[in-house]
Amino acid sequence: MPVVIGVDSSTQSTKVEIRDLDSGELISTGRSAHPDTGTAPLSETNPNEWLNAFNAALEIACAKNPQTKFAAISIAGQQHGLVTIAHDHKIVRNAKLWNDTQSAADAKWCVDQRGAAWWAEHVGSVPVASFTVTKLSWIKRLEPQNWSQTSRICLPHDYLSWQLRGGGATEITTDRGDASGTGYWSAKTNEYDYEVLNIIDAKRDWSTSLPRVASPLEQTGTWRDAVIGCGTGDNMAGALGIGLQLGDIAISFGTSGTVYAVSATPTNDPSATVAGFADATGAYLPLVCTLNATRVFDKFASILNCDLQQFGELALGSECGAHDLVLLPYLDGERTPNLPDARATLVGLNGNHTRNDVARAAIEGVVCGLFDGLTAINNCGVNTNGRIFLLGGGAQSKAVCQIVADLTNREVYVLNEPEIVALGAARQAAAALTGKWPTWHASSKIAAQPIATSSQGSATRQRFAAARLKSFGV
Repeated sequence: MPVVIGVDSSTQSTKVEIRDLDSGELISTGRSAHPDTGTAPLSETNPNEWLNAFNAALEIACAKNPQTKFAAISIAGQQHGLVTIAHDHKIVRNAKLWNDTQSAADAKWCVDQRGAAWWAEHVGSVPVASFTVTKLSWIKRLEPQNWSQTSRICLPHDYLSWQLRGGGATEITTDRGDASGTGYWSAKTNEYDYEVLNIIDAKRDWSTSLPRVASPLEQTGTWRDAVIGCGTGDNMAGALGIGLQLGDIAISFGTSGTVYAVSATPTNDPSATVAGFADATGAYLPLVCTLNATRVFDKFASILNCDLQQFGELALGSECGAHDLVLLPYLDGERTPNLPDARATLVGLNGNHTRNDVARAAIEGVVCGLFDGLTAINNCGVNTNGRIFLLGGGAQSKAVCQIVADLTNREVYVLNEPEIVALGAARQAAAALTGKWPTWHASSKIAAQPIATSSQGSATRQRFAAARLKSFGV
């Protein structure tokens, strides 16, 4: 039977899924961890580590049937990372990742050159430290030798797809979804914005430096006789994996947290809260991203001397609002709101609070930050009255699911698929092969189950907003 491969190359690991082309049934899966990327504000890695992890994960996935013949493959990757390639096709320096905030000063400088409204109008987003455009500025400013050696630049998923095609002098391509997260490609015009790029370096020939933006169903090459899809960013692949429709909301709890919705029209937000991204199908994906999500859970589980399952049980042992205890979860700065130098703060702690309250406040703090983002998306005119889907590692926690429901007083749906991004990449691979999107999302394999709700969430979200305003002025 023909099979397709979906790849999720995230910050921490690479996941590979092999699925039946016709039904979407998961046949096998493999996973391989990435090396540590450094200590904040630094987050860098050698891009070849992604390739090594892909090969290791693929070997695991193919262990039971090493002679499997693949029909198509597509790669989803972490957004915003910057890969620099020299004239001899070698890596110039380690890739700077989305959560590297060393370019915070460059983000401010970029915005100051034209103003926030200008950036939002041109590329749908206002630069923050995570965006690729700020990392270009950082390298040009602080590493002029590396900048002069750089011939081509691309994103993580672009790099992996390029390597599958053979690397070297072969063409590098990207897609509209991932390109829209760079800060120099416009979802509104479907083109690179050279006026933006010339702010960084007016002397560079950008037309030869940038990947070609492939169309959503394009076949961009072959690997082991399999068709290669154009790939996309991890959030865009998540939307594909869910089968997200207009009005639906997706909230992802991974290393970072994201909330996004599908829009029929492009958006722009001069406040820099909402990124006006494109999706992987031809529509748009307004998105809010926070730096702090599951790592907050990991840290507080460690502080409370328990594992993650026990941490969730502790949280459910408290009530909605954690008895007025609030965590502002900015462990190593934050992207939304733009607070790169902030640190986490517990507000309202008193002698009556328990471990249960601290655990509950940790989860509520992450969730409240994401739902502030949902409000901002709604304020951009986007319909957010549909279903709420949770994905990512944090969505496997009953406590996280219940707290999202409590804080919104809405049903929450959790998909019965552990790797939604890899599933989305597999769907894209199938679409590139056949020329049409498969309808796997209708399968009972990913049927969603609603979570019960509570009516106590509004006051909790208000306390979170008040504590953040008092502590950080936003």
